[in-house]
Amino acid sequence: MNTTRPHPPKVAHAGQPGARDPFGAHLRHWRTHRRLSQLDLAQEAEVSTRHLSYVETGRAAPSREMVLRLAERLEVPLRERNALLVAAGFAPMYRQRSLDDPALAAARRAVDLVLKGHEPFPALAVDRHWNLVAHNALVPMLMEGAAPALLQGPINVLRLSLHPEGLAPRIANLAQWRTHLLERLQQQIAATGDPVLQALHDELEAYPPPAVHHDLPAIDTALSAVAVPIQFVTPNGVLSFITTITIFGTPVDVTLQELAVESFFPADEQTAAALAALAAQTAR
Repeated sequence: MNTTRPHPPKVAHAGQPGARDPFGAHLRHWRTHRRLSQLDLAQEAEVSTRHLSYVETGRAAPSREMVLRLAERLEVPLRERNALLVAAGFAPMYRQRSLDDPALAAARRAVDLVLKGHEPFPALAVDRHWNLVAHNALVPMLMEGAAPALLQGPINVLRLSLHPEGLAPRIANLAQWRTHLLERLQQQIAATGDPVLQALHDELEAYPPPAVHHDLPAIDTALSAVAVPIQFVTPNGVLSFITTITIFGTPVDVTLQELAVESFFPADEQTAAALAALAAQTAR
């Protein structure tokens, strides 16, 4: 598994072509979404500009190899690569299965090991739309106090975090964390062009601005210079975390490519001690 995630430049969102649209419409969408001219893409894919133009306008049909080469150069996610293949008249190449599918048993074990191994600190796994897939024993502690409607499956962790009836009132540095999450979501939209993520971004952005103010404990200056912390108000005091995202490095399954594990690390000694004590109480 890989702990890095690309951060493509922001681009204007445009609606994706439908399932019945021709291959050329899909190709043009991704080419313009990546802000490439036909000449740029032709050079990247090592094809003639004339042939690429013919493919985009429907005057020429691409081979399966050509579809995959263009998708690779355009960094099209696996789900959308299947749509490109179907639009060109070929069978989908990448399977999409539930994480509970026996074929993904090894991957599920890897996720569970990461989650369990991260205790006594919180860790969770989410799908491409930030819906909760799995979590370790510490995560329910972070969800305490949220409105029951937000805790009904599927739980969207971004909505839960920023909703006024969710965790937002307990996030001491809500303004800073809200800005971070919206920027992070915008980067994902730029990479995928996913309209569901765009709708989620618009919803979160429309939530009322932070109105609760807390006295924040000091964050290590060196730490805050490289990571945005999240600070939770709890009965045990303010707990400060930084987070990392872990993804599968070489997925050939749609589900695995879209799966991410977020791990919370204590940003100070007080948080580490409080979580260790809480884990000890829970284990009794």
